[in-house]
Amino acid sequence: MIYLDNSATTPLAPEAIERMNRWRSMNFANASSAHRGGQNARVVLEESRDRLASALGAEPKEIIITSGGTEANNHALKGYALNYFATRKTWPAIITARTEHHAILHPAEFLARMGATIIHLDVDDEGRVAPETLRNALARANADAPLVTIMHANNETGVINPIPELATVAHAAGGIFHTDAVQTFGKLPIDVAAAGVDMLSISAHKIHGPKGIGALYVNRAMELEPLMHGGAQERNRRGGTEAVELAVGFEEATTLALQGLEENGARMRELGGLLRALLTQIGGIRFVTPERDAMPNIVNVTFADAGHLDGEGLIVGMDLLGVAVSNGSACTSGSIQPSHVLSAMGLPAEQAKAAVRFSLSRYTTEQEIRAGADALRRVVERMREAMPRAEGIAPLRGLKR
Repeated sequence: MIYLDNSATTPLAPEAIERMNRWRSMNFANASSAHRGGQNARVVLEESRDRLASALGAEPKEIIITSGGTEANNHALKGYALNYFATRKTWPAIITARTEHHAILHPAEFLARMGATIIHLDVDDEGRVAPETLRNALARANADAPLVTIMHANNETGVINPIPELATVAHAAGGIFHTDAVQTFGKLPIDVAAAGVDMLSISAHKIHGPKGIGALYVNRAMELEPLMHGGAQERNRRGGTEAVELAVGFEEATTLALQGLEENGARMRELGGLLRALLTQIGGIRFVTPERDAMPNIVNVTFADAGHLDGEGLIVGMDLLGVAVSNGSACTSGSIQPSHVLSAMGLPAEQAKAAVRFSLSRYTTEQEIRAGADALRRVVERMREAMPRAEGIAPLRGLKR
């Protein structure tokens, strides 16, 4: 398989596999145990925490190890809201963008049912939140210590939000700022102090680490209500036996990502540019991902004649040709629904349904890029030949299948 769906997950780095296997063969003890094996496990766990903290410019005690980005996001929103309610006997206002991941939108919906005020921000036609939009929303909310949560980069389009500017606006209104950095950690430089964030979520499996582990940075001045009760782990912030082997894999993946940050970024920009050039040869293609201020490893496209193309068929057709990509749609009761992200950007429903997202990793090759672009061309041409009058775009004949 040619794997071009790295924003969904990434293959485990061989170095991370080796580190985890070596640790498993050496020690299986519980890091909360008082005996020697447990204390050795505790040392390794804290070394991994130190590495994550260093990667973010944070202090180790500001890192809560979680089961992944989804739990980190849930802990940020629910932990803040529950602590707010416990101390003030009222629910906070939460301000977020319409284009957020469901790991933000669904916890916000849950808190709305509890009584929290949820304000959804509009985005521009590239999917970006403008500081002025946030400023106006904060003025309308007129809330005490609202929580603002806006993702660093969008998982479907790759567009990057101006996090330092947005955090400044939030703080000027007395707010708290959280960002979901799952798609950017290990791919872009991140410093929590420079970004001005109070909380930040990351995940291992987006950077060639293991699934099942992530982390939440929480500024040392903040307090959150735990979501997981039943133990004193993570400084009483998350009960449960720590997965030391996963933490070791996360640490190794983080080290590898940061060591090659500039080189990998430049390489993915080069491959992304090649992909754009090759996809441009497909008639009627429209690039959803902007060329500037976007992640170098994501290219999202749709089509002018999208109403005559089968969105699910595009993905399945490429899979049959041995290329794994995705779209921003969710399958509900057997039908493809338009991406909420692309719909919020103003794309028509048919274009949102027919979007195709390519996402690269440091292991992606030029040959895979060429094969992926060719596969999409072949699938689109076959669909258009079945409907040759689609939007005035003529079918391309005479090509080898």
